[in-house]
Amino acid sequence: MTASLLERDARTIAGVEKLRFFPLEVVSGHGAILVDPAGRELVDLSATWTAAGLGHGHPAVVEAVTQAARTAAGAGGLSAIHPDSVGLAEDLLARVPAPDSRERRVYLGHAGTDANDVVLRSCRHASGRRTVIAFEHGYHGGLGLAMGVSGEQIDAGHAADPDVVLVPYPNPFRPGPDGIESDVAGSLSAIREALGTGRVACLIVEPILSDGGLVVPPEGFLRAVQDVCRTARVPLVCDEVKVGLGRTGLLHAFQHDGVVPDIVTFGKALGAGLPISAAVGPAEILDHPAGSALLTTAGNPICTAVARTVLHTLDAEDLVARADQAGQRFRAGLRGLAAGGGGDQGRSAERIGDVRGRGLTIGLELVQDRVGVAPDGDLARRAVYRAWQLGAVVYYVGGNVLEITPPLVISDDEIDRSVEILDQAISDAIAGKVTDQEVQAYAGW
Repeated sequence: MTASLLERDARTIAGVEKLRFFPLEVVSGHGAILVDPAGRELVDLSATWTAAGLGHGHPAVVEAVTQAARTAAGAGGLSAIHPDSVGLAEDLLARVPAPDSRERRVYLGHAGTDANDVVLRSCRHASGRRTVIAFEHGYHGGLGLAMGVSGEQIDAGHAADPDVVLVPYPNPFRPGPDGIESDVAGSLSAIREALGTGRVACLIVEPILSDGGLVVPPEGFLRAVQDVCRTARVPLVCDEVKVGLGRTGLLHAFQHDGVVPDIVTFGKALGAGLPISAAVGPAEILDHPAGSALLTTAGNPICTAVARTVLHTLDAEDLVARADQAGQRFRAGLRGLAAGGGGDQGRSAERIGDVRGRGLTIGLELVQDRVGVAPDGDLARRAVYRAWQLGAVVYYVGGNVLEITPPLVISDDEIDRSVEILDQAISDAIAGKVTDQEVQAYAGW
């Protein structure tokens, strides 16, 4: 008997790169749909953690890959110059607002991890300082310094960088005993205290705390963080890797709070599924030391051609506005469930604590009850498993928050169908239709 794809995976793929929530096998995709080996279609509500922002098999991406592969000018930008690497840098410089008149440069890499890692190391070199201010439960990468300043990775037991200072990220759904205003003040106070040491190289922040629970910060918080950094003359680094490039209904998520960071990092959706990342920031930081971030195939002709196509397609298909409109529809449907408007006598409403987000970055927080709003991680694990059984791919973050980040091309019908699936999945999970044995092998986070 031929081994299944799942069995072959278990025998061959290293566990260090697995984050599995259910036995998802896929052989193809189109638009916002994934197809498994049996031909079953599933609505993709993750977009591979936002990397497939244009969906699967987008014609413009297919054409860009095909053309670039046919006439590829080498295999990287390490020791050669080609039109699409320079062109992509120019495209990004034109789209990322500048905080001042300093010359800027663009770093091109493979993933958000290396973009953040290079930026953090460059800030240390430029300033001669070591301390990095980051946020509790934040995520900036899976390797190196980027991993060492990621609160989520530190929470999971990975070693913290010895010079990182983690400060609280205010959560409007779970404020402290003195309210969210006090939380904001406390976070800013902790930042000022760290800055007051004179040892801070930079502050790095996600405009939406993604893997830490999809937390949308209180209005004005990021602007206040920017002001504090400006006063101290410390670079503000905004990590747009997961939520940038149109996903929140604006091209850049930091624009929601009127922020103009010193440095911005990109990844995931920039490559439409291909490995590419970027950082945009001052030349005085990103130019030195020369040759300190050598990746042979970074800036290669295929990935840069696709990235340029992604930026062009966002404009040509008005996908930023579409993300805003689609997000409003999706959140309205989910809030209807929370209000008791779902099926099964509104059973899912009992356990939906919060619906939040911007554009097509949506968090659905599951709780043990609506009174004490204690988080329910067990329900989240069962709900995403049941959603997969019912025909949707969705994961959880922060232990108990369903992260809904579908491709920007998702249709209204697919949104409405997804709301129905999520309603049924949560209701079925509450009713015990998913067993411990089924989910046991899929630890998720």
